[in-house]
This record gives sequence, C-alpha cells and structure tokens, in this order.
Amino acid sequence: MIGLDTDILVRYVMQDDPVQSATATAWIEERLTLENPGFISVVAMAETVWVLARTYGVADQDIAATIERLLQADILVIENEQEVFAATIVLKENRGSFADALIVALGVGAGCSGTLTFDRRALRLPGFKPA
Repeated sequence: MIGLDTDILVRYVMQDDPVQSATATAWIEERLTLENPGFISVVAMAETVWVLARTYGVADQDIAATIERLLQADILVIENEQEVFAATIVLKENRGSFADALIVALGVGAGCSGTLTFDRRALRLPGFKPA
C-alpha cells in the first residue's frame, strides 16, 4: 500500500497541471492495484475537500460526487471510510461542512457522547454540543 497526499488527489481530480496531473493519473489508474492499493487518510481527504472548495470553487455537490467515486474505487483504501461517507452525505445534502461532519462522525466512532464547539453552524449537526 502507498499513501496518497492531497496534491496527488487534487491533480488527479482537477487535471490542471499537464505534468503533475499526468503523473497522478498514471499512479491512480495504472500503478495502483488490489494488491498494492493507494491509502487516503482522513487528513488528506479533508484537505482535498477544502482545496477543491476554496482554491478551485468546486460546488459541494460536485465535491461529494468526487468523494463517492473515490470511496467506490477498489484500488483505494480510505481511512475511516464510514465516517468519510457520513460526512459526504452531510456535504451533499448541504447540511454543513465536510470537516465539521467528519469531526463529529469520528467522535461518535471513538465513543464520544458529543463534540463540544462554539461554531453555531456546526451545532446544526447531530452530535455537536454547545461549549
């Protein structure tokens, strides 16, 4: 297994740099296999969502569709896959940010009774509690 950093994922998705995008595509589409999959950490996934939204202005619906495609790829291992999927649903349904949804989902998975926050928008998501 080999880890994939945010920049590899962004170049693969956006295809915006002729050299780096070609390299990222070759790794993901030609070099990764079921026996030697790519690993995407929750940090790389959260950074990728942030970069797509903030730097490239990609709409939440399109970001959610991209994450779903990554989750479905047999040659990719996604850390905390269920929590990433739950955060994707929140993003897709425009109920909150991917990062907030991921934070609360990881907390639930760790056995937290809730996650404290000052963020009023995050408080709309089940699992967050006001500090």
